[in-house]
Amino acid sequence: MRILRLAALHLRVVAMYEMQYRVNFFLQLFQSLLATATGLMVIALVYGQVTELNGWNRSELLVVLGVFTLLGGLVQSVIKPNLVQFMEEVADGKLDFVLAKPADAQLLVSVRAVRFWPVVDVVVGAVVVVVGAAGLSPSPSATDVLGFVAGLVLAAVILYSFLLILATTAFWFVRVDSFIESFDGIYQAGRWPVGIYPGWLRIGLTLVVPVGFAVTVPAQAATGQLGWWTLGGAVALAAALSVIARMLWRLGVRHYDGASS
Repeated sequence: MRILRLAALHLRVVAMYEMQYRVNFFLQLFQSLLATATGLMVIALVYGQVTELNGWNRSELLVVLGVFTLLGGLVQSVIKPNLVQFMEEVADGKLDFVLAKPADAQLLVSVRAVRFWPVVDVVVGAVVVVVGAAGLSPSPSATDVLGFVAGLVLAAVILYSFLLILATTAFWFVRVDSFIESFDGIYQAGRWPVGIYPGWLRIGLTLVVPVGFAVTVPAQAATGQLGWWTLGGAVALAAALSVIARMLWRLGVRHYDGASS
């Protein structure tokens, strides 16, 4: 409960700060709608030529687009801003101020720099998911909905842990901003189901840079395509990345030489 109260306090402060710049809301909304419209046009072009894409029909691919947009909003609003600030503090030797506080340092660096307006992508993505799900036949069952929620949680853990692993390399290499920045380009591969890619790329988007897997699992759950093996694999991957990220974090903190050294 203490951790939840601390996270809620940080989010409240961030929201109060961001509300001072409300024009950013309209800019973010325009950007989100433009990106979604582009995705919808691509889907329309594809399904103007074929009836399905490797087993995915139009409505199912809309769900994939919605999940892609939703998770992208989560990354841009919560995960990426915090990790970028963390890497800057490592480079400047200012991480001491976080490590000296009587709370888990990893939690603190994960909730301080939330960007409020990119949450628009989360809302837009959720709307696209609902629209896509409404066109499914048969309609998603209660089990599918629960699987979708579980898949989103697992996807968030996978993306956060993977990016934290990249960010913690700053303890050794200091300037690794390009790793996080290049993630935006790689994440675009998640716009399509991972199963449509060639075998070698499918493995890469599942195990090496798991963006495709993270997006596809919730979409498979919502469309009734998620098998127990895939769900188990998502749980195992999320757990493994979480453990690796935590181990690297602790090792990095012991290696860190801050401004006080």
